[in-house]
Amino acid sequence: MLKIICLGKLKEPYLIDLTNDYLKRISKYHKVELIELKDEENLEKEALNIKKYIGNKDFIITLEITGKSLTSNEFAQVIEQTFINYSTITFIIGSSLGLSPSITALSNLKLSFSKFTFPHGLFRGILLEQIYRAFKINNHETYHK
Repeated sequence: MLKIICLGKLKEPYLIDLTNDYLKRISKYHKVELIELKDEENLEKEALNIKKYIGNKDFIITLEITGKSLTSNEFAQVIEQTFINYSTITFIIGSSLGLSPSITALSNLKLSFSKFTFPHGLFRGILLEQIYRAFKINNHETYHK
């Protein structure tokens, strides 16, 4: 199972379409669940809400600007190797406030896609596209170049 925990709800139709398209594509390879949580006024309230959706045996990947950078091929290897020992990979995208230290402390992998700051809705689409690309790479299917 893949879980993507996101703070904030999408409002823009084009981002909703993008997200739904990649969720559908990924679901051909693996069960995927997108969990949208309300933005709160402080990180600890957000952390309490996030923790409700994290299982004791989840492999947790937090998306952080200061995290480790990977290529698409390296990311695909992480996905493939993680599913050998874990049944659930949980990705956590923080709010505009970032992530609480209590959430980052739970992280098995702190991952950065760039030093740039992205709008949260757009980044959700980027993450889903990279997850889809990872499955295509791991299944030796054409898509990745």
